[in-house]
Amino acid sequence: MSGAPSVSAWRGPIRLVGKRIGLALITLLLVSAVVFTISGLLPGDAAQEVLGQGATPEQVAALRHEMGLDRPAAVRYFEWLAAIAAGDPGNSIVANKPVADIISERLPNTLTLAGLTTVFAVPFAFLVGIWSAVTRGRATDRSLNIMTLAMVALPEFLVATIAVMVFSVKLLWLPSITIVPQDPTLGEFLRAYALPVMVLGVGVIAQLSRMIRAAIIAELDRPYVEMARLKGVSQARLIVRHVLPNAVGPIANAMALSLSYLFGGAIIVETIFSYPGLASLMVNAVTSRDMPLLQACAMIFCAAYLLLVLIADTVAILANPRLRQG
Repeated sequence: MSGAPSVSAWRGPIRLVGKRIGLALITLLLVSAVVFTISGLLPGDAAQEVLGQGATPEQVAALRHEMGLDRPAAVRYFEWLAAIAAGDPGNSIVANKPVADIISERLPNTLTLAGLTTVFAVPFAFLVGIWSAVTRGRATDRSLNIMTLAMVALPEFLVATIAVMVFSVKLLWLPSITIVPQDPTLGEFLRAYALPVMVLGVGVIAQLSRMIRAAIIAELDRPYVEMARLKGVSQARLIVRHVLPNAVGPIANAMALSLSYLFGGAIIVETIFSYPGLASLMVNAVTSRDMPLLQACAMIFCAAYLLLVLIADTVAILANPRLRQG
């Protein structure tokens, strides 16, 4: 008799997911050490940046003592790590306000940009990847491969520059700076986000579509696909009902890797389009040597990347019968 899986049947996947979570936490701990160390190696002095070049050495030394910069690095690291774990990343040196308040103002903007890019890019990538896979070896597949490979090779700043030259300077269709009005209409909202979403979407579509193509081709070469074709299953039904469910694990990993690209690309895109997001905030923190703000932004990006990978691993484990069985 068949029924719901027993508790013992879920021990294998629960154990695997638990291991993934443990590895993610260890990785985040190592990343925190790297972030703290590298931020401390940046040229310049935070106290000097705050006081300006006209400050005397005594004033700089006094501020360094007040900021705790004269204490051993190991002590400062563990105090900072404990504060981060408690949800208190400290105060901004430049703005003289809690880092959590500054980030809370910018984080929704970055999430909005990432969400719009995902909504735009993921369906398009699926369409391109599936189309390329089902026309494998034909002219359409070769053309799509060349196009996506070119899109992967193009750096974000070049794509952004071309987009601004074409749509803002030449055609005058879209603004070159992303400014969202206070209560925008749908048209104003879409017009403001069009260029940054387009630039970020180019990289996501190119990477994700190529990985989706590879995952689908791997499934199309399996015996069950040939059996389904012999039974007269249509191509569309074969892809939707058989191939995609079996390729959900690799595709989930592909989506995690492609969407994590948003964090790297957002730094360039937010800077070029003067978008008030978290990435541009981190760039400003580097320029002003605002260490608490820089470290908090870097940890958020790293944690978001690890969360995407963890979700993809969990989906892959639950989608794989052999892993579900331990």
